[in-house]
Amino acid sequence: MENKKAPYYVTTPIYYPSANLHIGHTYCTVNSDALARYKRLTGHEVYFLTGADEHGQKIERKAEEAGVTPQQFVDDIVKGFHSLWELMDISHDGFVRTTDDYHIACVQKVFKKLYEKGDIYKSSYKGMYCTPCESFWTDTQLKESGGVCPDCGRPVEEVQEESYFLNVSKYAPRLIEYINEHPDFIQPPSRAKEMLNNFLLPGLEDLCVSRSTFKWGVPVDFDEKHVIYVWFDAVLNYLSKLGYLSDNDELYRKFWPASVHIVGKEIIRFHTIVWPIMLMALDIPLPKQVYGHGWLVLDGKRMAKSFGNVVDPVKLVERYGVDAIRYFLLSEFQFGTDGNFNNEILITRINSDLANDLGNLLSRTVAMIEKYFGGEVPEAKVYVPEEDDTILPAAKALAGKVEDAMNAVHPNEALGEIFKLIRLCNKYIDITAPWVLAKDEANKDRLGTVLYNLAECMRIVGVALRPFLTRTSPKIFAQLGITDERLTSFDSITEFGLLPAGTKVVKGDALFPRIDIKKELEYLEALLPKAEEKAEEKAEPKAEKPEAKPAPVQAEQAEEKLPEIGYDDFAKLDLRLAKVVACEEVPKSKKLLKFTLDLGGEQRTVLSGIKNWFGTDDLIGKTVVVVANLAPKVMAGIESHGMILCASDAGDVHLSPLTTMSEMQSGLKVR
Repeated sequence: MENKKAPYYVTTPIYYPSANLHIGHTYCTVNSDALARYKRLTGHEVYFLTGADEHGQKIERKAEEAGVTPQQFVDDIVKGFHSLWELMDISHDGFVRTTDDYHIACVQKVFKKLYEKGDIYKSSYKGMYCTPCESFWTDTQLKESGGVCPDCGRPVEEVQEESYFLNVSKYAPRLIEYINEHPDFIQPPSRAKEMLNNFLLPGLEDLCVSRSTFKWGVPVDFDEKHVIYVWFDAVLNYLSKLGYLSDNDELYRKFWPASVHIVGKEIIRFHTIVWPIMLMALDIPLPKQVYGHGWLVLDGKRMAKSFGNVVDPVKLVERYGVDAIRYFLLSEFQFGTDGNFNNEILITRINSDLANDLGNLLSRTVAMIEKYFGGEVPEAKVYVPEEDDTILPAAKALAGKVEDAMNAVHPNEALGEIFKLIRLCNKYIDITAPWVLAKDEANKDRLGTVLYNLAECMRIVGVALRPFLTRTSPKIFAQLGITDERLTSFDSITEFGLLPAGTKVVKGDALFPRIDIKKELEYLEALLPKAEEKAEEKAEPKAEKPEAKPAPVQAEQAEEKLPEIGYDDFAKLDLRLAKVVACEEVPKSKKLLKFTLDLGGEQRTVLSGIKNWFGTDDLIGKTVVVVANLAPKVMAGIESHGMILCASDAGDVHLSPLTTMSEMQSGLKVR
């Protein structure tokens, strides 16, 4: 396919080499990789960048503890970055290190350019600094967090030194206007609201952009006492790797502005406030979009190296294969929201989605073609609308649905659409019963049509899966006997019926062997860090950010048990699965969110008092449980038709809507 479409530039954050990467970093990078692979597949020239953020006081201290130089310390860890991305089939086009000469040169040129322009100036600074996060915090922010770092919960330290400052206050009004006029710039929309309300609208203080109390950083080349603030240094990687301000800026001219920066929500402040202001000061375009994804959490707490609660992706891949782990990371969580890493769901997903739904479908299709047609894909001759239309429209529409989801940076939804077709195909086998058709020679043409439709759907599925399951798609094509690359292009699945009759299928090994759940859960539990083994930073003792935890429920405080009911009482409840289609705030209400729910062909409005726990984007795409026959009730002038069921702990500190472990059809009754 010729690259006739616009160049596409996608970036991950550059990861901090204070320790080995964990499954949370892998989650971000795998999703970015799927986006890059999809754009290449659909004809874009892509540049996909990742890397390592190697400067700062934290690295300097850790190197000193280890008895090595900072460069030796980061070199050893960055080797592990490369190994992990190779293991996970990450298709990055560039890997930037902030210790690379070209990057250092770019940072120094930018710093000097802004200094000469007057947007960077020298003054003195006194304030509170979190070394692990390399972040300055205002008195107001510390007051709200209980006096510890708002991001990580560890103690901050007072810093007083001569510094250079970036005049962010000068550009704040322009940035506010830009965000308001470009609603797609910060995604999901809840992140834009957070940046405006919590930082920009209250007023920005000029940002300290140099340090003089340590040396491990990019030197200010016209003032040897100073090194450049690690965050000012780090975000410039998106330009330095493209050759900005260098003798060869061809990549910069082709790929800037970035199509999307993929970052974790904990660093979106730097990417949507500091970084755009730097770009405005440089008079160059802002990135088209910054997407702040959620966290992977374990036992309700964000997964982080400093918390000692990380999961090692290498061990998971060695056990289950790269595509099983890629699938779980890509499919299980709505990309903009937090997701809970759960061993049982991981194994269930592998068994139900990959082994049963996908693997078994391919195996049955190939086996029946071998058994009934000598291993050659038959012709489609006899069309039966009431049967064939259960899969053909979905197969023909799949390319468009995947495109919509990927353009919205929702890889999980794209995979959801692909697996909807897979499940429809499995149902199609049950409906058409090929083994019954095979008993009567008069049904030979109809049997051939059924098996052709299944084989062609499997070809379409194989193509659609290429950005996601990098090693599975070739196996699907091999078993279907597909060697013509034109049949594996994304353009080829916009049309149904391209698989040539007579293609020789080849039975292969199971794509994903089934797993013994009990045995594997024991194995996975052994991998999770035990409380007594969790890492502590000895040189930087930390006080965890105070969390609101439910008080132990004493016997006299326990909720009074409700009276026993009979089955007839329970049967009066009409509990249904409903997909969250849209959500918005209810004006003048501090508690209510207005949901639009799909109950399987019926859409209805339901109000829920969960605003204190969830934003308007957090539940989009989720399947929840609804009391569907609850009498309508008017609240805040809006009529609500149902109730979303939630679980909560004592004091309603933590709250979670009830949902399903796997994809289920909206409208199904909960029994």
